Order: sequence, then C-alpha cells, then structure tokens
Amino acid sequence: MIPLRDSVRPQNKPVINWILILVSFLVFFNELKLTPPQLNQLFYHFGVIPAEAVAVLNGINPSIYLATFFTAMFLHGGWVHILGNMWFLWIFGDNVEDRLGHFRYLVFYLVTGVIGSIVFVLTAPDSRVPIVGASGAIAGVLGGYIVSFPRAKVLALVPIFFFLTLMEIPAVIFLAFWFFIQLFNGAVSLGGLANPVAWWAHIGGFLAGVLLIKIFTLKVD
Repeated sequence: MIPLRDSVRPQNKPVINWILILVSFLVFFNELKLTPPQLNQLFYHFGVIPAEAVAVLNGINPSIYLATFFTAMFLHGGWVHILGNMWFLWIFGDNVEDRLGHFRYLVFYLVTGVIGSIVFVLTAPDSRVPIVGASGAIAGVLGGYIVSFPRAKVLALVPIFFFLTLMEIPAVIFLAFWFFIQLFNGAVSLGGLANPVAWWAHIGGFLAGVLLIKIFTLKVD
C-alpha cells in the first residue's frame, strides 16, 4: 500500500520536517557525485557498523564512533531508499511535529532513530555491514502518529490483483499492517537469511515512537 495523504491537517508549518527532508536530499545528491569506492567508504565511515558499535562497549573503539548513530540517519543507499523514506516522512511527520512542537519533534526523531539502530545492533552484533538511512527515525514518527491520531484516515493506493485502487483506510489499520510486515520480515531475517533491509531498526524505531510519544507530549509547568 502506498499512502498518498492523511486526513489530519496540521495547524502550524512543519519547519523541522521540511528541514529533515531537505538535508537528507542534499546529502543524497552529494552521494550521487561519488564513485562507488568513495560511496562505500562514506557508508563505512558514517554508517552504523554493528560490530564496531559493540566494540565501543568493550573499550576497543573510541566513544566518538557513537556519532555514527546520528550521521547514518542522513545517508541513503539509492533512489528507492530515499524516496520511500522521505515520502512517508512527508505524509506523517508534519502532524507529529504539530503535536510535539518543533524542538521536541527534532529530539523525538533523533532519539527514536538511534533506538532503532541500537535494536538492529542487538540483533546482529557481529555484522560488519554498515546500516544507513532514516528508516528507524521515520518508523518512530509512525509509532508516534498511530498513538496521537488513532481516528485519522489514510488515502492509499492499494494493489488488488493486477490493479491499483484508491482506498481510504483508518491510519491504525494502515500502520498496524505496515508494522506487521516489518515484524514478519524481521523474524525471517533472524533465521540467517541475507537481507539488505534493516527490519529490526524499523521495529525498534516504531516501538520507541509508540512508547515515547506520550512522554514527549507532557507539558512542563
């Protein structure tokens, strides 16, 4: 299912959401200028390598390596990767930012993204393949959305046999189905099957969003 828009209209301009999308595209456009060896080096230098992250805990790697948990969010592995991520962020991020406010939304985005990467590291601690992308953070936004806007609806393109049909689906059902796909593929990946998608980063980010959104919406007097 491909979301086209949701039924909730934000009251304020989603400035941070726009900036996150813009920065992600600017970084990606610079990636396109690199040769394959240079791009590979970029991913290994600024992506999260689970085995290297674990080495930090063992005192082998300098703690500065932990910065890759943030830099990895702004790297993407191709057009499909970045367009899919940024489209979901465009559809759902504006409302979560409207609910949290600009600064809290930025912190929420980064925190859930980091948690998503940590969950992936825990599921593949020996991997030396770097993970990149904003998927964990965007999954966190989706988790925050499903809690904050349970009555919202999503207009989506839904494949029925060989045709695409427009359907308005309750956001809870749409996002629950999305999460089920991540969970199913994540479970399959634990069986040792090679997969280029960090499913457990999506799962961890989504659950972090569900659990943390209420904390981030608490008002401090």
